[in-house]
Amino acid sequence: MTDARLRRGRGSLAVSFFVQGVTFALLVTRIPAIQDRYGITDGLLPVFLAAVPVLAGVSSVVTEKVVARVGPSNVLRWAQPLVLLALLAAGAGSGLAWAAVALGAFGLAVGALDASMNMLGVSLQRAYGRSIMLGFHAAYSLGGIAGASLAWVGAHWHLSLFVSYLPVVAVLLPVVLVGSRWYVDGGGGPEAGGVATDGPAGSQGVVFRLLLPLCLVMTFAYIGDSTVSNWSAKYLQDVLHSSEELATVPYNAYMVTTLLGRAVGDFGVRRFGAVLVVRCGAVLAALGFAVVAAAPGAWVGMAGFTILGLGLSVIVPQTFAAAGRLFPGASDAAVARLNVFNYVGFLVGSPLVGALGDAWSYRGAMLVPMVLVLVTVVYATSFGTQKARYGGGHERPRTVDVG
Repeated sequence: MTDARLRRGRGSLAVSFFVQGVTFALLVTRIPAIQDRYGITDGLLPVFLAAVPVLAGVSSVVTEKVVARVGPSNVLRWAQPLVLLALLAAGAGSGLAWAAVALGAFGLAVGALDASMNMLGVSLQRAYGRSIMLGFHAAYSLGGIAGASLAWVGAHWHLSLFVSYLPVVAVLLPVVLVGSRWYVDGGGGPEAGGVATDGPAGSQGVVFRLLLPLCLVMTFAYIGDSTVSNWSAKYLQDVLHSSEELATVPYNAYMVTTLLGRAVGDFGVRRFGAVLVVRCGAVLAALGFAVVAAAPGAWVGMAGFTILGLGLSVIVPQTFAAAGRLFPGASDAAVARLNVFNYVGFLVGSPLVGALGDAWSYRGAMLVPMVLVLVTVVYATSFGTQKARYGGGHERPRTVDVG
């Protein structure tokens, strides 16, 4: 595989992560507007929020089988345009049935997109022989900032959802279609990147017992992330009494610090190892939840969400990377199965916070993800040895810098 092809593959995949960040932010930061447009009650809202990750999880499982035949690049090439079109549909209709169909289509498409996108990232990291996975997720965070900013503009100018979404989809759809020409399938075996493994899995298939700690970490991280993406706007409006316009800001602030954490995260992994980086991230995330729960007003609440972004930023990318290192002979399958627990986290997180908020208080509900994300400290050894950089001592010190 030539250096030029790797550079193009890395660049095109970064664009794909960026576009998905924009798309997802435009959806989740306008949840109050979607709720109002379709007349979704507070009691019914958790059902709609839960349906999306359930369908995405099903799609991720199916994707594992599909990529074995056609490769992850072909799945991503078709899934991303479908996600964009589903976003547009979510802003175009009326009535609960339309909302159910649009959000259901979004969930099915995004499951295939997330799985195939991270498969390509893991295989490219193997080909590079050094940590680059956080960089892809940094592109996602940058897209999230752009999407949340566009959502703020839409709320500020009282634009309809369709008017807010249409120009974004019109611009991004041709970008992803053209960029998909340069995706690189790296293959699932160690021979694809020439990197050996000292992990217990070797080149065997996926052993769920070995993958389970990473699945738990992924679940806890996404319970935290879904709390921010699905409830930060409502938390600021309903608990901290902010305006609708200001309620779009916490997710943006969260994505800014997520971007900062991921922008430097690869250097941190190379210097200090994945274990220490992940543990520090978990402690920071727990601190952020504590600040949110105790916040006396909107600005302190936003500070808490900001700290949260810095803490959670490193956990998910490193979890995908660890799965790829643990199962170098079956990395696509490992990533697809691990990706399901992304949606388990969303499935548990959204209804859990909503149920606790209704039955107890939303401040108290914030303490649950705080405790769960701290459990990551215990499981951090699954990310490699204390001295690991790329992971398990795999980093190749004389790897040619191809991008």
